[in-house]
Amino acid sequence: MSLSRRALVSSFAAFATAALSRPALAGDKGSGGPLKPGQPVTPAAPVATGPFVLPALPYADTDLAPVISQSTIGFHYGKHHQGYVTKLNELVAGKDWASKPLDEVMKATYGSDNVGIYNNSAQVWNHTFYWGSMKKGGGGAPAGKLADAIKTSFGDFEAFKKEFAQAATTQFGAGWAWLVLGTDGKLKVTKTANADNPIVLGQGKPLLTIDVWEHAYYLDYQNKRGDYVAAWIEKVANWSFAESQLG
Repeated sequence: MSLSRRALVSSFAAFATAALSRPALAGDKGSGGPLKPGQPVTPAAPVATGPFVLPALPYADTDLAPVISQSTIGFHYGKHHQGYVTKLNELVAGKDWASKPLDEVMKATYGSDNVGIYNNSAQVWNHTFYWGSMKKGGGGAPAGKLADAIKTSFGDFEAFKKEFAQAATTQFGAGWAWLVLGTDGKLKVTKTANADNPIVLGQGKPLLTIDVWEHAYYLDYQNKRGDYVAAWIEKVANWSFAESQLG
């Protein structure tokens, strides 16, 4: 086991064995365990540092290689995602926000003076949804009701892939590309900047996301975001997870 692997294991070993509780949003309070590909994101058990926690990865940190390397996951998950959780706990300490679910904190602070709380709560949510949006041996074409919904909404899977890749590669600066279920019952592709997501913007229900902040791909692809996006769609996209979000 590599040193980076040991560091990741030790960072969540204290809560990874907890029993699963109700389906909930990433980082919410409550008990939980490692996420299973294809099931809704669930929280991990709380730790002493605060009410919000870093959920366990739904796979080993080597499972997405070579699309996403162990080194990238080590920094992205172990440093960036953990950093948002840590900062959020610092910002809500002693405040009413500490007793509220993550999604409520994120929605209530959007567009408010609580910029730090919003940015960090949204990034905890976004990142955990991103980890759930990938799996070992993913990619290919979806099946079942998700495939049917994509055909109805985009014409065919190839048209969807083109639109999703375009959103991901043309998002200026830091941000995200999303597959969402719109309020009209159809699927659509959208992109958001920085910590924003379709929930706070009222764009629909998120089904899948790709992180296009540079820290998500720069160690593996340098400035070639297009290569990262293409490999992500073809080899690690978790369509069963996306379908599970349809409800």
